[in-house]
Amino acid sequence: MTEQLASVLMLSLGGTIAMTGGTGGVVPTLTAEDLIAAIPGRADTGIDVQVQTFRQLPSASLGVDDLAALAALIAERTATGDVDGVVVTQGTDTIEETAYLLDLLHAGDAPIVVTGAMRNPTLVGADGPANVLAAIRTAASPAARGLGALVVFADEIHAARYVRKTHSTSGGTFRSPNTGPLGHVVEGRVRLLAYPPRRLTVPLEAVTRMPRVGLYTVTVGDDGTLLAGADSLDGLVVAGFGVGHVPQRLINQLTALAARIPVVLTSRTGAGPVLEVTYAFPGSESDLRQRGLVGAGFLDTYKARILLHTLLAVGADRDTIAAGYAAAGGTGDPARWPWASAPSDRTERR
Repeated sequence: MTEQLASVLMLSLGGTIAMTGGTGGVVPTLTAEDLIAAIPGRADTGIDVQVQTFRQLPSASLGVDDLAALAALIAERTATGDVDGVVVTQGTDTIEETAYLLDLLHAGDAPIVVTGAMRNPTLVGADGPANVLAAIRTAASPAARGLGALVVFADEIHAARYVRKTHSTSGGTFRSPNTGPLGHVVEGRVRLLAYPPRRLTVPLEAVTRMPRVGLYTVTVGDDGTLLAGADSLDGLVVAGFGVGHVPQRLINQLTALAARIPVVLTSRTGAGPVLEVTYAFPGSESDLRQRGLVGAGFLDTYKARILLHTLLAVGADRDTIAAGYAAAGGTGDPARWPWASAPSDRTERR
């Protein structure tokens, strides 16, 4: 008896994994059919894989509208029960953002596994086929059901909420700095060692708009000139120093912005939480919270932006946004999540 589901849907979006030689460099040309055909031994898994080429783009050119359409397609295909798991292949540059957006918009039990490649198919040691095979095995595993979106890379399984791309060229680029991986694919089998505490999802049908959400990274000597562009935004994420600090000269601008639009405070370090009450100087985390900024907790900057975009897309007000970050950021009660959520059933999956 195997840990496999009957059928997996693989959707390809392009990226390095689908690139072949072009003028001056590689470009995305391979289809989903091409990718699945390049995997040695796939037929031996006993998993039925349906394939569809959804986009053929470098991941830097994917838009939130593309990902929303992808989420809608996944919802449609998994709702029938004919597809037990989904694999998404794309470029690694934005995998962490794709995975988290899909995680927020996917309420079903079928796992969504996002993967790609750091070495394109023209190179010796291309990692795409191995990553896709591991992703297929994970999507087909009963152990992954109910876990939402995952990133599988180099035989490691990561939760979408925590994973980051941490190196520009390494095959082991994907890490979850605050938690570590959930598990591994070992000898072709999924081995989970940890579980996310609770699924946090937003109703896909409630998405009614595509808001403009900016990201501003604070730097030494920052005079706020670039913040002027935030006046046309619907929301803003600020990547502050350390535990959530900004230069004093930015305070007035951020205060004015927070009075008009949601402004979320994160750490530019990429790991660890934004604090709440430790520091009290002007521009500190406690000062900024008193001025209306919302702390993102343990969410890194890019996840915080995806969450703010999603909350604004469903028309969330300020109180709902604050409750959402308290739950998703790991610093508040998950029960404050504004929509129905369910704890992981760890006993059943073990």
